[in-house]
Amino acid sequence: EMAIPVIDMANSSNIMAQIATACETTGFFQLLNHGIEHSLMDRVKEVCKENYKLNREGKFNESLPVRKLNNLRLEQLNGNNSTECDIDWEDIFTIEHLQKTDSWPSRPRDFKEKIEEFQEEIFTLAEKLLEIISLNLGLEKGYVKEAFAGGEKPFFGTKVSHYPPCPRPDLIQGLRAHTDAGGLILLFQDDE
Repeated sequence: EMAIPVIDMANSSNIMAQIATACETTGFFQLLNHGIEHSLMDRVKEVCKENYKLNREGKFNESLPVRKLNNLRLEQLNGNNSTECDIDWEDIFTIEHLQKTDSWPSRPRDFKEKIEEFQEEIFTLAEKLLEIISLNLGLEKGYVKEAFAGGEKPFFGTKVSHYPPCPRPDLIQGLRAHTDAGGLILLFQDDE
């Protein structure tokens, strides 16, 4: 069984070597003491849950995954032996960094403020990691960041996923095997 490498950013003496080893062996790692306050992370988790309840739950009930599940259930009631549905049972939305739009939800009240604060912290952390990766590859300090940018600012967004309870988990895979697209993915794991 493969263990996920854990890197403590408070131990700055060997961060570069640990990140190099993790990138070469597993391709991913868990960060501790990354500099983002737990209170901010808790509040971001809270406003995202509130946003789902207030603004997205009703829409999810009309979404493609729910419609496909309902169709599958009808087929079974009509005697068809349908198997599980090949679809992700999740609700997602993406917020671009420095999004210039009025499409922010008005509730919860501090949603925009907390997400923007979180994005700034994540952006700073991503830049630190990209610098370390550049140096580990023997490149100049900002090389990987510039390569991702292609002469412009790289796309940076926050994807928020919610996995509502499925009424028939025997018919839905949940989340299909997938590969995340992007040069650097920072995952804020919620164990609930």
